[in-house]
Amino acid sequence: MSWLDPDDDLDDEFEDFDESSIRVRPNPKANRPRTKRRPAHEDAEIGRVLGVDRGRYAVMIDEGTDDERTITTTRARELRRTPIVTGDLARVVGDTTGDVGTLARIVGIVERTSLLRRSADDTDLIERVVVANADQMLIVVAAADPEPRPRLVDRYLVAALDAGIRPLLVVTKTDLQDPTAFLAHFEGLDLRVFTSAREEMPVDEIGEALIGHSTVFVGHSGVGKSTLVNALVPSADRATGHVNQVTGRGRHTSSSTVSLRYQSEHGTGWVIDTPGVRSFGLGHVDPANILAAFTELAAIAEDCPRGCTHLTDAPDCALIEAAERGELSPAELSRLDSLQRLLQTFADKAEQTPGR
Repeated sequence: MSWLDPDDDLDDEFEDFDESSIRVRPNPKANRPRTKRRPAHEDAEIGRVLGVDRGRYAVMIDEGTDDERTITTTRARELRRTPIVTGDLARVVGDTTGDVGTLARIVGIVERTSLLRRSADDTDLIERVVVANADQMLIVVAAADPEPRPRLVDRYLVAALDAGIRPLLVVTKTDLQDPTAFLAHFEGLDLRVFTSAREEMPVDEIGEALIGHSTVFVGHSGVGKSTLVNALVPSADRATGHVNQVTGRGRHTSSSTVSLRYQSEHGTGWVIDTPGVRSFGLGHVDPANILAAFTELAAIAEDCPRGCTHLTDAPDCALIEAAERGELSPAELSRLDSLQRLLQTFADKAEQTPGR
């Protein structure tokens, strides 16, 4: 009788065996198997990121309470590809006492209300995050030494409006040069302007505008931004520099972005000081949003045909036709030139991009 015979009694001998009887070799390294499930960290505390230094994050916990303290943290491994920047509200676990030698861990970022970004230049698609959760941008520009750059201010305005941030403008060193001609460039914009001289710095007036807001300070190197920050926040001790008389350029003094608390008898706010820059690329901005930075021109452009580029050769462009009819003021003509320069940059970038 063959062992394959269905009537063979061997079947009875193995009927009590199944797959559950198979012995599994133990893990020789005694490691727990990997899992993609992450802990919920329901006990995480929320803190404000004040600054970043070589992979360590200064985070303020229990802001505005008697237990307010600043702790040192690192990021969790699962956040290694997530940018954490000044102004972020972080979820923190671990030792949050703030005692010397302690180190907590950031395990998550609260959804941001705004994100200010820039690129190295207009053709660079890589974004560089400047600050998170700011609701105001204070653009600092000098009336002289170094000479003001209207085109750079235009770029700040575009970046601010693209991020949903309200722009403000302060002109320093007005004792050296009358800023009237420069400010004419921005007539017609919903832009609050402050002027500041060496002996007449409007600290109280600017401070009033900071109360209840998170304001990021931006500006060209050498315009007096750090001097203004030190006047508003005396404990800041931000380094100040001078302008090179040969090149006309300011020396970079602030090397990192940091949040500082502004305090007055009327209230508090946050000053976010950033390093001085000589360029502010808009490679990350949607060209369709640029026109929004030029409020008075946007109203005229409503009469443009659908898909109008607003460039100098755009057919039936309401902006160009208004300029030809002499209906634009000198300031509006200057603004139109800035708008067209920015739009032309994006048009050139699109032609150079492969596959387009």
